[in-house]
This record gives sequence, structure tokens and C-alpha cells, in this order.
Amino acid sequence: MPDAVGRALAASRIVDAVPDPYQPGWWRLKAGNKVGAATITVPGAQPITLRITPKVPILRLFFLIGYALNPKGWRDETVDVAEYSGLVPALAHAYERQLERALRQGILQGYRVTEETSLLVRGRIRQADQISRRYGLTLPVEVSYDEFTVDIPENQLLRTAAERLLRLPGIPRPIRSRLLHHRSRLAEVTPVVRGHKVPEWHATRLNARYHTALHLAQTILRNASAEHDAGNLRIDGFIFDLNKIFEDFVCVALREALRDQGGRTEIQARGIHLDEASTVRVKPDFVWYGDSGQPLAVADAKYKAERPEGFPDADLYQLLAYCTTLGLHSGNLIYAKGNAPHAAHDIRNAGIRIHQHALDLDQSPERLLEEISHIASELTPTYRRS
Repeated sequence: MPDAVGRALAASRIVDAVPDPYQPGWWRLKAGNKVGAATITVPGAQPITLRITPKVPILRLFFLIGYALNPKGWRDETVDVAEYSGLVPALAHAYERQLERALRQGILQGYRVTEETSLLVRGRIRQADQISRRYGLTLPVEVSYDEFTVDIPENQLLRTAAERLLRLPGIPRPIRSRLLHHRSRLAEVTPVVRGHKVPEWHATRLNARYHTALHLAQTILRNASAEHDAGNLRIDGFIFDLNKIFEDFVCVALREALRDQGGRTEIQARGIHLDEASTVRVKPDFVWYGDSGQPLAVADAKYKAERPEGFPDADLYQLLAYCTTLGLHSGNLIYAKGNAPHAAHDIRNAGIRIHQHALDLDQSPERLLEEISHIASELTPTYRRS
């Protein structure tokens, strides 16, 4: 690729970009565990779109992003992505940002044709209706006039899409608060009643700042969402760390699956130390505690695919330390992909069994949550005598 493009990619720090030492004009790119799409500015040339796809196949990336505890991956520029059937909470991030941009300069107003019965003549008299309904009476008058108002199709679409997202479970509290704020700004706008026809709008110079938000609103009202493949839907760019996204998804989904089992769960558990002097801290991704505070189960999530020789031994050592510290008979390692859905290792002279689970991310959200529920059902409380 041109050197200007390579230097722009290197300057973005999204990927590591270095010139190939052996082939002039070629560059070596490394994305690590990042995934997403971003628009990169190239000095003296047209911007380019950088798309990073996951090494492990993921059917619904935005579904996983919806479980992120602190999704700091959204960017300011927009990118073209593909539309996908099914609405996921992560789309609320993209829509809220576009809605804020659309309303930043104020709420768009326009003329709307209004027909009503009035005691005053305003606009035009509807002669046919006046004769058929009033039988020659002077008052009241059937009139039609153009009203300059915020209650126009564009604003109706924006408010209805915001309310549709607010009904979804799993919307993060900060995003929900901002959506509620935008909805209050559109309080004088009539939302579209479920089952009624969605109003049509036409792209003009006057509503240009609304265009991206309106396309996204129409997608939401079609009960669809975005995915990171190339397409015609425009949203904010996004670059996320898949290690963190996968870890958050597994932990939050496990927490929800165990909600009715009693006790409490802790993500990125704190205050746990390996040694008696409390100088070596350990931080399991997920710990399930009983009502009395007794640890019931521990799990660690790893965004890794199994290699022919198996998963890394270091992961087993790490979880063994967690089980020993918490006094548990068993622990769980949850990977992104493996050759088999489950394996178990009995640790010599320790009385501890470590389970290795592999999630297939290249399937529907429903099937993925079923796998999480199955793993949660195997997190049976097991204690180990000290």
C-alpha cells in the first residue's frame, strides 16, 4: 500500500504498522486482540476505512459488546457497517451518540399540514367538508393550515427509536440516562404507536444533520442492529479489545444465569491474597459467594483458541492458585474456542479438579446464552478441606 497510508495507520496506533524490510511498498500490520472499524485520515488523500475482524469467528460481535462493563471503544468518526436482523443493547451506544449529534444544534422544525374544526378561520377552508358536515352553518369552520412545529416525521422517528431502546434490558445506566434526556427534549413530539405505519421522511439540505441518526432509527424500528461487516448503515467507529469484551461477556452472562441461585457474584474479585501475609494479590475474573460469604465457585475467562497441543499450561497454574486460595475443590477456565466443549484435569496431590470449557462464538445469541447457562449449572458449590 502507499507509504502515506502506512504512515497514517502507524500514527493511528490502532494497529502496529511497519514497512516490510524485504519488499518495498509492502507493510506489515498487526492488530493484536483489537476488533472493529475506524476511519483513518490520510494527509493529502481520501480517508480510508480500517476493518479488523476477529481471529476466532464471532457471529454477533455487537451482542458481545452489549455485555461490556465499561465500553471505551467508540470513536468520533463514522463508518459504514452491515445491518443484521435482531436488536441488541450495544446499538444503544451508537444511537445515543448519533442522536446527540443530531440534536446538538437544536430540534429540527418543519411545516406539518393540520386539519381541524375551529371557531376561527385559519389557513384554508375545506369547502367539501364544511358543506358535508356543517350543512350551511357558518361556525364552526373546517380548516386546513400549515403549522410550523417540532412534531414532524424526523423527530417522531428519533423519539420512537429512543423509546424502543429504553425498553430493552441490559442498557448501561449512563446510556439509559442520556437516552432519557434526549427523550425529554423531544417531549412535544408524538411517538409512533406500535403497529402503526412508520412515518416517511425525505433527505434534504435542511435535515442533513439528522441523516445518520434517522437511518439508524429506522434500523432500530425494524428490530435490527449493526455488525462490523461492510454495508450501507453508518454508525460511529469502534475499536474494542476482544480480551476485555469476551471476559465481560462471560462474567456478566454467568452472573445473570446464577441470579436465582442465591448468594452473590463478584466480577474482578478484590481483597483476595495468595499468601498469609496478604502481600501477593490474586484477582479472579468471577467468584460466586454464598449467603454467608463462603466462596462457592471461581471462573476465569480467556479469549483464546485451542492450539493442536492444547490450551496454555500457565492458565491451569493460575486457576490452581485461585482454587487453593479460595479453598475450592474445583475451578473453571472458559475459552473462546476449543476442539472439545469440555475437558477436566485432576491436580496431583491437591484434590482439585480444573474444568476447561470452550464457547462457540460463531452462533446465535440464544444458543450462546444456552451454553453459558449450561456452564453455570456445572458451577456447583464444592468446598475443599484446608
